[in-house]
Amino acid sequence: MSGKRRPWSDTTPLLDPQQRSSPLYDSSHRSSTSASFSVEMSATVTATATAPRRSVFLGVDVGTGSARAGLFDENGKLLGSASSPIQIWKERDCVEQSSTDIWHAICAAVKSACSLANVAGEEVIGMGFAATCSLVAVDADGAPVSVSWSGDSRRNIIVWMDHRAVKQAEKINSSNSPVLQYCGGALSPEMEPPKLLWVKENLQESWSMVFRWMDLSDWLSYRATGDDTRSLCTIVCKWTYLGHAHMQQISEKDSRDMEACGWDDDFWEEIGLGDLVDGHHAKIGRSVAFPGHPLGSGLTPTAAKELGLEAGTPVGTSLIDAHAGGVGILESVPEADSDANEYDKEAICHRMALVCGTSTCHMVVSQGKLFIPGVWGPFWSAMVPEYWLTEGGQSATGALLDYIIENHVASTRLANCAASQNISLFELLNNILRTMMDDQKAPFLAALTEDVHVLPDFHGNRSPIADPKAKGIIYGMTLDTSDRQLALLYLAAIQGIAYGTRHIVEHCNAHGHKIDTLLACGGLSKNPVFVQEHADIIGCPIVLPRESESVLLGAAILGAVAAKKYTSLSEAMKALNAAGQVIHPSKNSKVKKYHDAKYHIFRQLYEQQLSQRSIIAEALE
Repeated sequence: MSGKRRPWSDTTPLLDPQQRSSPLYDSSHRSSTSASFSVEMSATVTATATAPRRSVFLGVDVGTGSARAGLFDENGKLLGSASSPIQIWKERDCVEQSSTDIWHAICAAVKSACSLANVAGEEVIGMGFAATCSLVAVDADGAPVSVSWSGDSRRNIIVWMDHRAVKQAEKINSSNSPVLQYCGGALSPEMEPPKLLWVKENLQESWSMVFRWMDLSDWLSYRATGDDTRSLCTIVCKWTYLGHAHMQQISEKDSRDMEACGWDDDFWEEIGLGDLVDGHHAKIGRSVAFPGHPLGSGLTPTAAKELGLEAGTPVGTSLIDAHAGGVGILESVPEADSDANEYDKEAICHRMALVCGTSTCHMVVSQGKLFIPGVWGPFWSAMVPEYWLTEGGQSATGALLDYIIENHVASTRLANCAASQNISLFELLNNILRTMMDDQKAPFLAALTEDVHVLPDFHGNRSPIADPKAKGIIYGMTLDTSDRQLALLYLAAIQGIAYGTRHIVEHCNAHGHKIDTLLACGGLSKNPVFVQEHADIIGCPIVLPRESESVLLGAAILGAVAAKKYTSLSEAMKALNAAGQVIHPSKNSKVKKYHDAKYHIFRQLYEQQLSQRSIIAEALE
């Protein structure tokens, strides 16, 4: 390192209450620097009133394999998007990334998106970040600190899907701390406290070097603005922060800084991480804000130059990627429904957002808090302001389909065939299934898997069983290695994933929710077989959004709120969300009867696994 300090480095002091703008959604106050920028911008607009600029919102989403950028107009329409791959290291249960690499990928994606959409940097009037709930470690200069056995300092991120901390999660859950009731009764090894405990127990040198521990989306907004205010979304959902400590502040008219008052210090002491309480929780967050709250003075000059944007561009407090998907889709209802429910605060509570990518997250809100065993939450204002969030999930969905396809002997042949036809491998498999249905005179597509059943817990069960030790099962294997056999496995895996979602929906409704409509986004939602099987198995209509990039839209909405285009996140959601196609369940009663039978088998597969686990444990005593 040259020793030259960057404006975003960790030597930048925290903004004090007089400098930081209000975290309240309806705040009219800005920092002095932000205010002067607003005046300068207004003057520029006045001087060029004859040729008004477009107002464009930028959303950035960092997924497991790539960084993406999307530009949206004031109607929520996508103007252009681009992506850039990011590096990932996988060694058994350890999955790691580099914050430096991710930032470079973001810069490349933003510049490419602006170029493709023909959007000038000065037209972007607000931006927001969304990212996986991965854990970032940096030192006092903002430089990466290794969280890897390898000692490689580039590898300073423990990725969300990393399961190295299973034992630490078990230890924490044995404490029976009151905060656990807000996580479905138990922490997952995918959450941050178990990962932090693992680092302290195994990488003591790194532990002593870290100056800030941050969720990835918080680190991105910090890297962009120099303000390390944490999002209620990240620290409530993944760090055990009790967001409802701020319930009174949301309605207060006076603007004031929100110091972190929702940490349970006893919890951190009990689990052996009491040193994180030091310095008013400086290492894990001593200032919090609602998603969309404008951070600092907007983009720093350094970050703006790297991104190809204007210094001072407002940046909204971030969201986890799945939660950004919820913000980008939950108001995407048909116009008739939207008009009827315009003033009905309960209407949104009947919808569940499925954010379907590498994993699937199931997001539903309620006006009152609902404690649901095995399902994360209730989290206050972690996604939609003033609502309690319940968050279900499946740790491997897109990843499971990839695994099943890539490990089959027919995979390479089919991939080449799909490429020659200029279609996706999923589309080719869907075509094979339709041909099989015709050839076998099957009564409906789903009936092809009558002898094949899949329990999709190949990376544990996140919800509603909350068993990270659960294993995946494929029942009905033969020596067949044909293309058609792979298509059957693919369809059975899709059905297994959908049965898992049905289990989550039924479990949530049994504990107080009233879910009757699903809204789906993410890569898997573009697969018609995936969507139709979910509609048939769960028995609910599935609404697809007009804009397929809902996570990017959700991140862009944060920028729109930060830019004061809307007075609240809810208002921005209603203005920028829009419905597309609606997929209805099959009206064929035989389809329902068939899936009810397969769902019964699906539930039995896990019960059998538990029994077998007990038999083996007893034998090894």
